[in-house]
Amino acid sequence: MATQTSLPTALAKPFDYIVVGGGTAGLVVASRLTEDSDVRVLVIEAGADRTADPLIQVPGLVAAVYGNKDYDWNFSSVPQPELHNRCINQARGKMLGGSSALNFMMLLYPSKGILDAWASLGNSGWDFESLSPYLNKFATVHTPPQSARDVLGLTYHNDGLASGDGPIQVSFSEGYGPMNVAWMNTFAEQGLEVKADHRSGKVLGAFQNAASIDPATKTRSFAATAYYNAEVRQRTNLVVLTETVGNKIILDTTGSEPVATGVGIVTKDGQKIEVSASVEIILAAGALQTPQILELSGIGGQDLLQKHGIPVVVNNANVGEGMQDHPIVCQSFEVKDGVPSGDVLRDPAVVQALMGMYATTGGGGPMGQSNISVAYAPIVDASGPVSASAKKDLFAAHEATCLTTPAQQAIRNLIESPTEPAIQYLLFPTQITITDNPVNMGEYIIPSRPENYFTVMTVLNHPFSRGSVHITSADVSALPAWDPMYNSNKLDMEVLSRAVQFVERLVAPTSPFGSLLKGGEKERLPPIVADDLEKAKEIVRQRQISVFHVSGSCSMLPREQGGVVDNRLRVYGVGKLRVVDASVFPLEPLGNIQATVYAVAERAADLIKEDRAARA
Repeated sequence: MATQTSLPTALAKPFDYIVVGGGTAGLVVASRLTEDSDVRVLVIEAGADRTADPLIQVPGLVAAVYGNKDYDWNFSSVPQPELHNRCINQARGKMLGGSSALNFMMLLYPSKGILDAWASLGNSGWDFESLSPYLNKFATVHTPPQSARDVLGLTYHNDGLASGDGPIQVSFSEGYGPMNVAWMNTFAEQGLEVKADHRSGKVLGAFQNAASIDPATKTRSFAATAYYNAEVRQRTNLVVLTETVGNKIILDTTGSEPVATGVGIVTKDGQKIEVSASVEIILAAGALQTPQILELSGIGGQDLLQKHGIPVVVNNANVGEGMQDHPIVCQSFEVKDGVPSGDVLRDPAVVQALMGMYATTGGGGPMGQSNISVAYAPIVDASGPVSASAKKDLFAAHEATCLTTPAQQAIRNLIESPTEPAIQYLLFPTQITITDNPVNMGEYIIPSRPENYFTVMTVLNHPFSRGSVHITSADVSALPAWDPMYNSNKLDMEVLSRAVQFVERLVAPTSPFGSLLKGGEKERLPPIVADDLEKAKEIVRQRQISVFHVSGSCSMLPREQGGVVDNRLRVYGVGKLRVVDASVFPLEPLGNIQATVYAVAERAADLIKEDRAARA
């Protein structure tokens, strides 16, 4: 049975594969590999199995897990100079299923342009056409209920597109309301009425995305319930060790090239054991901790490793570099009396009543829903979409200092197109509180003011800035230092602040959305009207945080261009070692990244199977 197994007897015989990290990607790979009963796989996960925990199952309880050491690694960035030296919190799932167990369940798909750009950087086989089958494979997308169609129309939704029959259950809510309708109508008035399903790979405008919620049970559908379901748990060829830390890759250095042969682990009761794999080690610890494990194993920048007394096995300073994250600027606007807002959940009696409704109606009511809406836009400013000539002028002014790498040039080529969404807007149903040094992610989203708000979130889809994540100690229990270096590339601030200016058009009293808001500076957070570019930049400095989408720290690129893995996700300079998680993204995809992580992991499983067959 694929569960926590007694030690060390169950680990004496080498496995074929060891997967380090039982998160979003790791469980996909383990599940797919063990479809072959002759393949033995071990999964090592630092967190516990919380698939039956209501805090994970119930979509509306997501805020309760943030900062809890049993659920969340709870990273905090170093101070960010371009954000008034604020530290930015980053929740990371510390449990079976990883961050798929604590995200906001939004299910959006990468654009054709960004995946084709992946391929253009030297990654054959990773274009939109190649990855599309895997974007279908991971999920079953249920058709929108009639109640959703009645409220939002959803005429652009193509029931036959990317529907798939995979284990992740994807559905639409039954609780969309006047704010969602006003959102769609406001963007339509700005010339951004959506014409096609966003899963087609090319779309602009406001639309209603689906969420990773099982419509039958109204519970979160995530890697641990989908790819490690009751059937998979019965496989005798899959062993999953929870509450077990993988602290280093064991490398055989006797040959011409080091080869990964096993993993050093620390069990819940403190046992230190080395477990062996005869075929391959697969690192799937996520964009913040996969680089950590590589560096602890002697794979990384020579100077850093020597500083911490770690013998250098492979000198590759690209490890932990190239970090990308979507910056998100959160502007909260007070709603008029009578307009529904999620801020009512500040009242414990309301939460109790809604949980009672959820429990007695089979998941009915807001606790089983996700009602966040989305819009994609090209580069915009206070006047609307920016002209082609204005884009060229903007990029030309920064060409010498901000557009110096092939990756940055690829982004420029992409967002100069009038059809590629440079910006994502989110309609979030509560207020957002930004502090200089938040204790955890919950501090951002738990209401701190007595008024009721909605928040317009402005996301930069394709950031030019690159940050890093590196070890601070040779001890695996010390979290690595995360420095996203937000807006260190000045183009990010220029594009993002112009997009913040565009928000004034969305909240204008004459717009459908603005008509539901109270007007004036006092009814917004921060109390700044972005009526010029400098004010918009100040809003960015005060109100930008992270949106959970860290990636790129072990990029799939040629090594000379900053790469850590090749286009089959094999680590440069090491045999039998592969990385499968968001750290391999060469460029950040637009929108929320969970669909891309699932698709990459599905394709990685096929690559691993192909390589195994070729060796047979």
